[in-house]
Amino acid sequence: MTMFFAVGSTSTELSDDEMRAGLREAFAKLGERNRVLALPPDFTRFNSRAGLLTCQTHEYYGERLVDVMPALGTHVPMPAWQLDRMFPSVPKDLFREHRWRDDVITIGEVPSAFVKEVTAGIWDRPWPAQLNKLVWEGGHDLILSIGQVVPHEVIGMANYNKNVFVGTGGQRGINESHFIGAAYGMERMMGRADTPLRRILNYAQDNFCQHLPLVYVLTVVGTNDAGQLVTRGLFIGDDHECFERAAELSVEVNFEILDEELHKVVVYLDPEEFHSTWLGNKSIYRTRMAIADGGELIVLAPEVKTFGEDPEIDRLIRKYGYRTTPEIMRFVDENEDLKNNLSAAAHLIHGSSEGRFTVTYCAGELTRDEIEGVGYEYGDLAEMTTRYNPKVLKDGWNELPDGERIYYISNPALGLWAYRGRLASGN
Repeated sequence: MTMFFAVGSTSTELSDDEMRAGLREAFAKLGERNRVLALPPDFTRFNSRAGLLTCQTHEYYGERLVDVMPALGTHVPMPAWQLDRMFPSVPKDLFREHRWRDDVITIGEVPSAFVKEVTAGIWDRPWPAQLNKLVWEGGHDLILSIGQVVPHEVIGMANYNKNVFVGTGGQRGINESHFIGAAYGMERMMGRADTPLRRILNYAQDNFCQHLPLVYVLTVVGTNDAGQLVTRGLFIGDDHECFERAAELSVEVNFEILDEELHKVVVYLDPEEFHSTWLGNKSIYRTRMAIADGGELIVLAPEVKTFGEDPEIDRLIRKYGYRTTPEIMRFVDENEDLKNNLSAAAHLIHGSSEGRFTVTYCAGELTRDEIEGVGYEYGDLAEMTTRYNPKVLKDGWNELPDGERIYYISNPALGLWAYRGRLASGN
């Protein structure tokens, strides 16, 4: 178990050349490798710097990089324009699509007793550890899992072995992992490295994957004083220490703890990155620990045109809506279609304000009836964008000309926001 490279602090700004040097140092320590598989995230993690690192990996290994499989989870496959933007120098014939319903094998089960213990009794079934067959049977002598560590709603801190077991996992494993996280409660997990689901994935890695040549390449990304995205850390290793060090830095870089509750929050969803509420609801679950009871969240979503990334999940969201946790748990008990798609049920919980505050969704390509049908307030995009202009607002507190005071977030995927008093109370 080894750390091959580790650099990072809250003031570090790694250049592209410094990241390339870090990769090369780690690869030199790994020794000769002749059949390499890269598992970067998809375009929804464009800002992770994983695209650059994948290009630099190809630059180093050349023809020895034989497969690149974006860890889609249940997301839609990346079209050519996204591959061009994120991986400009990687040959297109190296990319493999992760077909999460078809190309998956169950490699073992985490015992029900262990699952019940770590989830405090919330889930008491064995958890299926699933991987794409290419990861398990591809005959690679190096598997690089590349991505960003950042606060996450399902597992506390994103990436590490989640990129493997969820990003290249199958229907059951993904569904149950999301539901475990949702049922356990986001507020108990977000921003924490040690969570029930992380312990389950660690068990699977430690017990089923010891023969796989897995190496993790993890970034921590934040913004500097000029509002520019910068790489604060790069950690490369093959064990839990690599993730834990990245997570420790990410909490410092990406977790904004506020001394004041937020009564009005405006979040902008970049049109290139966010096309569905499945992705765009980061605006809700990354901010809800900071929003006051009776507050309002306004979501400016110019290119959001659907609810689910998957047609069946889209149908379920439209059918049941973003309701409170007790309502969704009851729907799961009473309806086979939701019971059979637990990741959709988890998403409905994640996208709820639990009745504490209102969510006004200003979606460019969803109608009033569609927005109100899933439980949100409808906002006119043109009208709201004129009042809350993303080109004028700065991240954090803003006072408008008429005296209204709002808190603005230009990209909810980059952080987590919480009110200090809510953290202290655990609610």
